[in-house]
Amino acid sequence: MKVIITGDHAGMTLRNEVTSVLDELGFTYEDAGADCTTSVDYPDYALPAAKRVASGEFDRGIFVCGTGIGVSISANKVKGIRCALVHDVFSAKATRKHNDSNILAMGERVIGPGLAREIVKTWLTTEFEGGRHLNRINKISEYENE
Repeated sequence: MKVIITGDHAGMTLRNEVTSVLDELGFTYEDAGADCTTSVDYPDYALPAAKRVASGEFDRGIFVCGTGIGVSISANKVKGIRCALVHDVFSAKATRKHNDSNILAMGERVIGPGLAREIVKTWLTTEFEGGRHLNRINKISEYENE
């Protein structure tokens, strides 16, 4: 699995935790996030990275900003993206099993590094269940294609 990571200035510390987890799990990744603590605009990072997931260049994305809200709103503007804002392990598992989310968003100012690591591990290793959930995903895709 190939993963793109991105985020703004407010997500740098948590992004380092994410890359550590990806290294441990042996995933291939690219960190396309801000490399500064000076204020930057999250859409400038979230939108291009989401496009790269939607195009198939990356299988999944992990986006981090202060709350996770800005990057998730931005990512979900890209056709084909199902970005889930997650701050607990249960939701990380549910959004993969039921929503087939392809981008995970988290907020560095909301959760700590230990929890973020568990969320990332769970999200990356949980498979989509399909079945009745596939019908729901297809309805979203049909709407996007109108």
